[in-house]
Amino acid sequence: MKTFRIHSALQSVSLAAILAASSIPGLAQEPTAKIDFEVYKAGLIVGVSGGKGTLTFEGEQYPISIGGLSLGATIGASKAEFVGDVFNLSQPSDIEGVYSGAKAGIAIAGGAKTAILKNSKGVELKVSGEQIGVEVTLDLSGMDIRLKEPKGSEES
Repeated sequence: MKTFRIHSALQSVSLAAILAASSIPGLAQEPTAKIDFEVYKAGLIVGVSGGKGTLTFEGEQYPISIGGLSLGATIGASKAEFVGDVFNLSQPSDIEGVYSGAKAGIAIAGGAKTAILKNSKGVELKVSGEQIGVEVTLDLSGMDIRLKEPKGSEES
């Protein structure tokens, strides 16, 4: 019981430190876009994930797809829904790429998960959401985001 309290307290302190660092004058910046997505993940040792969502940039909505593959302690199946802010986005295509943990990985506070992720173009996602299902861990590092072609658009 005491170990659980210490672990929960450390997670809360980690989340508070992340939030505080992002609100320090000079370090804080305005988001350039919004994102919402859902991720489905399943596996036994090798995990496969996929999902979909929407990027909202300069008043326009862009459909996105989520992919990824992980090796390690993946046991079970889950669905997670995330919403958050996008930073350093100059154009919609900058959202594309493989994301890894930046500053911090996933923290748990009150059942919600918070992640700060970055791609090779410097685009940073600050997202939070809830996980439904049975899985030992949900790690968003290695998540691959791609813009989907709008329905009805075909090249001539």
